[in-house]
Amino acid sequence: MVYPILVTGGTGTLGSELVPRLLAAGRTVRILSRSARPNTEGVDYVVGDLETGDGIDAAVAGAEIVVHAAGSAKGDAAKAETLVSALRRAGIARHLLYMSVVGADTTPVVSSIDRSTLGYFEAKRKAELLVSGSGIPFTTLRATQFHSFFVAIVELGLRLPFVPSFAGFRYQPVDVRDVAQRLAELTLREPEGLVEEIGGPRVYPMEDLLKDYLRAIGRKRLVVPMPIPGAQPERNVPVQTSRSTTRPESAHGKSSWPKSLRPRHLTNRSLEPDCGLPKADQRAHASAHAPRPSPPDQKI
Repeated sequence: MVYPILVTGGTGTLGSELVPRLLAAGRTVRILSRSARPNTEGVDYVVGDLETGDGIDAAVAGAEIVVHAAGSAKGDAAKAETLVSALRRAGIARHLLYMSVVGADTTPVVSSIDRSTLGYFEAKRKAELLVSGSGIPFTTLRATQFHSFFVAIVELGLRLPFVPSFAGFRYQPVDVRDVAQRLAELTLREPEGLVEEIGGPRVYPMEDLLKDYLRAIGRKRLVVPMPIPGAQPERNVPVQTSRSTTRPESAHGKSSWPKSLRPRHLTNRSLEPDCGLPKADQRAHASAHAPRPSPPDQKI
């Protein structure tokens, strides 16, 4: 008997691209959802909440392959722990795949100020360690930022007098469809542990990415570079650098940022400003990751 593949985050930006690829490969899918949805051909929806733990034991029952593609503005580590604990109790999972982010292991978080802006990376790293230490055969794939991340920052800026940007920062945006294809391939193979990261084909200054999108949608806003909170070079306090979030040597994504901005692509889910999150978390995600000016005389 071939059991369905359980996918968390199956209705988000990444999951909605991953699931059709698994179906095309002849597999059936079970999607974990926080609300009831009607089943469709090849897809069953199960209700469960990784934040509270409600329904998770039932959701993982019979699942041998599990793709944890859900992401959230906060609480990723706790949700991964909830999932891992349920899989351990079920005792039949033979492959757990985790979708992480480039920079999870290289972004320093040493202060409360760092945590307020960069805590997402810290939570992803904790989740990685939970997965790798679970005793369940696993695969972890890290990706650079999706195109939708920069769209979310612009959407936030459209409600402000300006669009904030990280000063001096460079990013390597990747199309979610390229990531979904890679994740689907890994899902259908044996566990491989931590695999090579995936990034887009080019690295760009963050300001250019934001200005590009503003031009593409015909909107005008001043893009204002801001220092990352927590930076105190005079005290040798490490901060996130562009190297933390780019991997030019892992440029496996094929779809470029300029191509995604062509008019016919602007309605594609790869550019929706939800970053793969539930609707209730979308604004929180953009706000949590938007640059903020560093206050003077920060305390560590």
